[in-house]
Amino acid sequence: MQKTILITGSTDGIGLETAKLLVADGHTVLLHGRNPEKLAHAETALAALGKGGSIETYVADLSRLADVEALATAVAAHHDRLEVLINNAGVYKAQETVTADGLDVRFAVNTIAPHLLTQRLLPLLGETGRVINLSSAAQSPVSLEALSGKARLSDGAAYAQSKLALTMWSRAMALSLKDGGPIVVAVNPGSMLGSKMVKEAFGVAGGDLAIGAQILSRAALSDEFAAASGLYFDNDSGKFASPHPDALDAHKSEDVVRMIETILSKLIKE
Repeated sequence: MQKTILITGSTDGIGLETAKLLVADGHTVLLHGRNPEKLAHAETALAALGKGGSIETYVADLSRLADVEALATAVAAHHDRLEVLINNAGVYKAQETVTADGLDVRFAVNTIAPHLLTQRLLPLLGETGRVINLSSAAQSPVSLEALSGKARLSDGAAYAQSKLALTMWSRAMALSLKDGGPIVVAVNPGSMLGSKMVKEAFGVAGGDLAIGAQILSRAALSDEFAAASGLYFDNDSGKFASPHPDALDAHKSEDVVRMIETILSKLIKE
């Protein structure tokens, strides 16, 4: 059965490799990118496969919450149904670490934007959809001051905290939706895979991107993930595993979610 699948940050890296797998398998893939030229290049590369499903493109800068809103609106204008949302876009290093909204760009793109996008697309995802959130093996306790933009962190600390915050709201959202919404699962696609982000952050070639693409395709389509809502899949060990303990702490997770909602209420006009 053909599915409609949105992949954020799919102009290169794991996102693009996942898109290649899903298009080749006959699905409709909604590509997202910040750079129109890179997005057009990715679309051309997928079309050149000469087989499989269809491709659509959407431009949005996920560091700008207004762009996140516009992306959700654009997807909803073209589709009344979305089977899978893969929140893949991520930032480790950036020339400008503070966004126009005054947030650390890692928290904005890695944590807050996917939360907002998921909330806006819940009506399209319904009870049978899937939300796959790209987590990481790098997870460290979240500073609410840093999450809200009131404290500054190093690149590594901001990235690790943003990924734990993502993992925390993934579980919290899954528990709140229960059977009334899509499954929400956090996935570490594999450590030190050869994405542009890893190369820029650590100066290494990294591992095979196909490792990450294959697990995201499985998470999107396979029965293995059909009852995985609220869980964390660690592709380094190849199994569902325990995330950082803070992600299992209901009170700490509630604090993170409350802070995200506070930020959104201040910056987004309903």
